[in-house]
Amino acid sequence: MRGSIKKRATWEFTVDLGPQPLQRCPACKKRYWTSAGRIKRCPKCAGPLEDRLERRQEHYTGFRTKREAEAELAKVVGALASGTFINPSKLYVDEYLRKEWLPAIRATIRPTTFLSYQGHVEHHLIPEFGRIPLQQLTPAHINVFYQKLLTEKRRRGNRELAPGTVRRIHATLHRALKDAVRWNKIARNPADAADPPRAATCSEAEINVWSIAELQRFLTSERESHLYPLWLTLITTGMRRGEALGLRWQDTDLEARRIAIRQTRVLHGYQPLLSTPKTRRGRRLVALDPATAACLAGLRERAKGKGAKKKDQENDEDLVFTDENGRPIHPERVSTLFARAAKRAGVPRIRLHDLRHTYATLALSAGIHPKVVSERLGHANIGITLDTYSHCLPALSEEAACRVAALVMPA
Repeated sequence: MRGSIKKRATWEFTVDLGPQPLQRCPACKKRYWTSAGRIKRCPKCAGPLEDRLERRQEHYTGFRTKREAEAELAKVVGALASGTFINPSKLYVDEYLRKEWLPAIRATIRPTTFLSYQGHVEHHLIPEFGRIPLQQLTPAHINVFYQKLLTEKRRRGNRELAPGTVRRIHATLHRALKDAVRWNKIARNPADAADPPRAATCSEAEINVWSIAELQRFLTSERESHLYPLWLTLITTGMRRGEALGLRWQDTDLEARRIAIRQTRVLHGYQPLLSTPKTRRGRRLVALDPATAACLAGLRERAKGKGAKKKDQENDEDLVFTDENGRPIHPERVSTLFARAAKRAGVPRIRLHDLRHTYATLALSAGIHPKVVSERLGHANIGITLDTYSHCLPALSEEAACRVAALVMPA
């Protein structure tokens, strides 16, 4: 494999890649190198294609000096010799993401994860990078894109994207380009050298929680509500919305005061579907306090009573928390009903997910070990718990200091 250098308008060189696979149309003689992807029929005349090997040469132009051309030629020849050479391709980012990457990974990931990837691709990545050749995408392109997302107001909501959202978009782009490296389409992942928002910045979002008095006021106000068992369970366990709405009676052992998190009810677009927890630690056993277990036992008895009058065919999923007619509740509907209930109770407005933050904050402030709190919440590791609820740690540190000092100080 050798190359030659010439001087025309600029310095350029030609590299002989040796025999390469291609597809050739016998009718119109058009050739298509299969390194850019195989095709079924000739795009020009729609005729059948035949596979063959043919010696291929690549031309590189635009070098200002002969030394620059010689240096680049040496790199290409070295890559050919080591087997790391990437065939030049005019594949654009939008073609790669939409026609190759998304179809290839769809069957290998969770439906909700695929929907998230697809949303990032269609709404952010393709509008920004779509007409850039994949092999010409650089870290500078990506950093400018992240800065734009963080500073420019979007049409929807008239505000910038949160750092956490930009970081998730980065994760999608990084995964797509990592696969492009594995599939020998690019030599290196430009997202490796990009600078997304730091994880610490993404976790700095304000966490709103209720005080004990506000929790009690809310529960007192909702005592007669059909959804009171749901609110109580969320408050006393720190479960996620989807985990609670996916809970089945077969996953409960109220005598032993245990519930098993085995499935979740999440949104695919706006369509609810049953899924499984994302991580191994998400699939867990959660202990119940006596009051919550008794509340759920009463809910089960009432559900049996309704079932005796009318065969429940609408809740064939055996869900614990349903509407008054025994039908599954849409997750967004639950969040709306919670906001209305908080307003009726006269307590500060918080998100439904903030009940989870409230539980964690109260548990850590009560001196429960962070490892126990992390396991009950289903965090992937204790580091997530400590980073998210670091505001509780100074008080715990002061308490630890006083306890140790009390042990060692002379009487």
